[in-house]
Amino acid sequence: MDKLTRMFDLAEPLRDAIDAGLPVYGTCAGLIMLSDRIVDGIAGQRSLGGLDVAVRRNAFGNQNDSFETDLDVPVIGGPPVHAVFIRAPVVDEVGPAATAIGVLDDGRVVAVEQGNLLGTSFHPEVTNDYRFHAYFLDKARAWASR
Repeated sequence: MDKLTRMFDLAEPLRDAIDAGLPVYGTCAGLIMLSDRIVDGIAGQRSLGGLDVAVRRNAFGNQNDSFETDLDVPVIGGPPVHAVFIRAPVVDEVGPAATAIGVLDDGRVVAVEQGNLLGTSFHPEVTNDYRFHAYFLDKARAWASR
């Protein structure tokens, strides 16, 4: 994704839009793209930035180590979210501008937000639970009506 945004000259316009407040929701690799810091990036890897977090790629292992769990996320309300992790990153560090909104039982951060930016390590789009999407759409509607 990083290489493609640079190859097609999209990285700078996307960074500019994020800096201007464009609401963006990044899941899994999208969280990596939104992070300000990538702990274990490959040589030359860049992100778009915007989220004051440091992420670790494939933090839970390879494809065979993918898993599902229920996760409490108070900001979206209701029962726990059924979170599906597929070769997922993890947030190693949450800077002062960002907020952890989803944390595993072992303390690892897997959902964050900062202003109009939202990032999750897991894939809510593969379940029938649309609360994260609704939460993000609320951010987008508020931004569009400003």
